[in-house]
Amino acid sequence: MAITIAIAVPVTTTVLLGAAPYTALHQGFPGLDTGVLTSILLAGADLGSLATVGALIWLLFLRDASRRRAQLVDDAFEITILQAAAVLWSTCAGGSIILEAFDSTGQSLSGSAQPQDFAFLYATATAPRAWTVSFIASLAALVAAFFARRWTGMLIPLWASAFGILAPVVTGQVLVGPEHDFGSDAAIVQTVAAHALLGPLLVAFLRVLSGRLIPPPTLRRIFTIAVVALPALILSEPVIAWFKLSGTSATESLTGWFIIARCALLAVLLVLALIALRLWRRAELQAQHINALLPSALVVIAGWVGVGAAMTRQPPPQYFVPTSISQVFMGFEVHDPPTFDVLFGQWRPNLLFLTISLAAIAVYLLAVRVLRRRGDQWPIGRTISWVLGWAVVVFATSSGFGKYSAPDFGIHMVVHMSLNMLAPGFLVLGGFITLLLRASSSRSNGPSGLHDWVTWVLHWPVLRVLYNPLLVFVLFVGSYYGLYLTGIFGEAMRFHWAHQFMNMHFLIVGYLYYGLIIGVDRPPRPLPHIGKLGFALAAMPFHAFFGIILMTSAETDIIAETFYRYLDLPWADLPAQQYVGGGVAWAGGEIPLLIVVVTLVIQWGKQDAKDARRKDRHFDTGRDDEFVAYNQMLARLAERSNPTPEPDRDSAETGRDTAESSPDATGPRTRHNAPKDASR
Repeated sequence: MAITIAIAVPVTTTVLLGAAPYTALHQGFPGLDTGVLTSILLAGADLGSLATVGALIWLLFLRDASRRRAQLVDDAFEITILQAAAVLWSTCAGGSIILEAFDSTGQSLSGSAQPQDFAFLYATATAPRAWTVSFIASLAALVAAFFARRWTGMLIPLWASAFGILAPVVTGQVLVGPEHDFGSDAAIVQTVAAHALLGPLLVAFLRVLSGRLIPPPTLRRIFTIAVVALPALILSEPVIAWFKLSGTSATESLTGWFIIARCALLAVLLVLALIALRLWRRAELQAQHINALLPSALVVIAGWVGVGAAMTRQPPPQYFVPTSISQVFMGFEVHDPPTFDVLFGQWRPNLLFLTISLAAIAVYLLAVRVLRRRGDQWPIGRTISWVLGWAVVVFATSSGFGKYSAPDFGIHMVVHMSLNMLAPGFLVLGGFITLLLRASSSRSNGPSGLHDWVTWVLHWPVLRVLYNPLLVFVLFVGSYYGLYLTGIFGEAMRFHWAHQFMNMHFLIVGYLYYGLIIGVDRPPRPLPHIGKLGFALAAMPFHAFFGIILMTSAETDIIAETFYRYLDLPWADLPAQQYVGGGVAWAGGEIPLLIVVVTLVIQWGKQDAKDARRKDRHFDTGRDDEFVAYNQMLARLAERSNPTPEPDRDSAETGRDTAESSPDATGPRTRHNAPKDASR
């Protein structure tokens, strides 16, 4: 039934609309066969990705298995679901690569039989390349479904699935149009929230359908996901609707009616969640209630998938709104030059990083609250550092600096340095991982929880590879040269999702780098203090050299010149902006690293003072383990190097007389220890 609903809605829409959507976009009509097959594959891929992500989340975080059993996932029912879902997702995603190449360009599937025709269409259209990313992610999940049998083995396919579900979304209808930066960020948040909530609900239905119960700990965790994901779904939908409708009424277009249908589905899902939550709080939620609520939730999931696929078959109103070049690339206009008042006064919220920052601060403060309610203390300085780090992220991405980071290269470098070198320095001093471990606990008989998950990740061999100092250093330094001195930067700046990906890359790499130097959390590959100092100083020449390259080439070789020429802003001075960007890269790389070196020296001194106090306490109590062990080692070495010689008769007699006359000695013990010659 669910598959029927999910497929029937987009297929019916495609058949009823016919050639109208293609004509509106001034494209040829590829035929109903191509349109119908594309619709079926879109719905199948969405269902497969939902079930795949849901099974991965269930295996990782929702099982009620004990700590020891949870590390292995080979006997879980969700493995079967994951295998079937990954096959469905990979099949539909692979088919979408071919079908979307023809459908998105308006070419007939039967009229282009030559391989070079497909290669041309693939290079021309965006959709088939996005589905290639989704296909690779589905293959990662498929391989894990059949070969991975440990808990940590499911982390990589979950991470890959995030890219797989987002690639077709960010390159779809939210890619262009006025305010598309808001629409794209809202779509990212909604897609992640939908898969995090609807996926486990789909798995829960399949469990109940197979006669398996849902344990109370699992239900509690599903409610926790719903508390976070459902508001994200509800709040992101008006932003997407506002973007797609572009000022038109919801009843004036088919897209508007689809949005109304999605809002109705969210309302039904909210009612079902409230009913289940009320029964749970009153301790009245029984198996029959779950069996009654889950089919309704399944209809909502199928309707959500069907309406979402059908929306892609009709161009939304924002496609037909007059759009400037700046709005095509960035989503907004930048008429004013970037003066001091503009940079600090004209804010434009970056919804994605604003959401991430608020969520990170909320989780941190919640963990601190758990510690304090338990009677434990947490340094206020670490909390301030964590909040300040995310405040830097919000300011860099949502203030006028974030707004002008695309059209002005110099300001872009300011944002880059803030995300890569300033914010991570504060974040690693927050000790987030240490806080999570202290705020959580592990129970040997209870189900695995946060403490166990963090511990397993910290002991994961893959994490040791990611935290390899050489790899981190190459990423931290090489990202500048690989991004800006090639054509990657110019291509990435054309798309909002690529700009966001760059910002995320800067932040993550900076966090890894500073985590090895001044981080409170102990990394998988800790460095000695002298190694940390060398690690920090080694990056300085590379930043200076990179800045010099930008400054000296400002008059002859403009980075991303084609992109900036397309914008054609009257206030833009490209050589001057690149020269400023080079100066920012030079000074912005040196100054933060010097601050880091000072911080490292302070930490080094505090650690030495702490070790000295610890040794003093051992000496005061007379139980210094290292001192005692050292003396014992010297005594053993002395015994081996100086064996006791055979005493003569006179010295033996003298030793016997002395031993017998000693008040502390006993006769038998003295005779037992005396040499044989002395006893005669």
